[in-house]
Amino acid sequence: MSALRSRTGWTFVGLSLLLHLLTVFCFSRQPDRFAAFTVLPIWVWGGIGLLLSMVAFYFLRASLSLVMTAVWAVTLLVGADEARVLAHFDKSPPQPGKAAPHQQTPVLRVATFNCAGFRYGDPSADIAAWQPDIVLLQDVYPHQARLIADVLYGGHGDYRTHQTNAVLTRWKIQREVRNPTFRDQQVTIALPDGSTIEVVNVHLTSAATDLRFWKRSTWSQHRANRAIRRQELSMVQQVLEQTTAFPNSPTLFGGDFNASATDVVHRQLTRDFIDAFATAGTGWGNTFQRRFPILRIDHLYTTRHFTPLRCRAVMTRHSDHRMVIADCLPGR
Repeated sequence: MSALRSRTGWTFVGLSLLLHLLTVFCFSRQPDRFAAFTVLPIWVWGGIGLLLSMVAFYFLRASLSLVMTAVWAVTLLVGADEARVLAHFDKSPPQPGKAAPHQQTPVLRVATFNCAGFRYGDPSADIAAWQPDIVLLQDVYPHQARLIADVLYGGHGDYRTHQTNAVLTRWKIQREVRNPTFRDQQVTIALPDGSTIEVVNVHLTSAATDLRFWKRSTWSQHRANRAIRRQELSMVQQVLEQTTAFPNSPTLFGGDFNASATDVVHRQLTRDFIDAFATAGTGWGNTFQRRFPILRIDHLYTTRHFTPLRCRAVMTRHSDHRMVIADCLPGR
């Protein structure tokens, strides 16, 4: 083996190793100064690392390059949000129509959907096909929310709107708490058995999308953008705690977070909430962009009072987001 070939091979091994260390550090610790790095899914960096390892093997023919390939494969299986569903081989996805009961017990069906302002048409029929009991809508105007509510519940449901958010339900909304600063809302819904649940619908600040990593301004922009979402979500949580008996009140928390499932902002919810898709999801759970979704930015969370049974992301032609459907068993 020539010296040049050997040096080239070891260079690619070193690059793969350095990229792996940086990736593990950024996605596990989530430092704000590296927010731009983690805006891309971990499997994007993993793909680059695997490519470097394979090129190294071509030049070097050494076992170390194969070891790096195996290390990357394990890292992606552990760190990629998309890999979580591999453990859900015993789960079945929700099906269109009314939510199937669980051991003869009624199941609550919840949906969250960014309507994209009807720029892709009216999604009412797509939502109605799943017969959800509660719907969280983002990027929707009041008259559009009313239209969807009428299609879903035939004029017998209830709904509340705030800015470009809306909560729809087949039951009665008793109370609404609005945040005048952000596109977030909180409602109290009365169930047929006389109990109540809190529903929080969020549409956090739009994500930074500049990927010119060679520019310092890109890193500053992503860092500031994450800080805004973190502050916004903290305020929503504070309002929930101040206006209810939380965490003792059954609560559904969802919407468009504009942050992937691995983003640090979601760690603010892990103490009190269960991620429905991470618990019971099946299929490809990413929700944006509709045709080639690489990020799971639309989420549904529940408190311990619910057991997520089934969850999936559903494609529709009437938005650039996919819709999330979750079936939850109340009363855990």
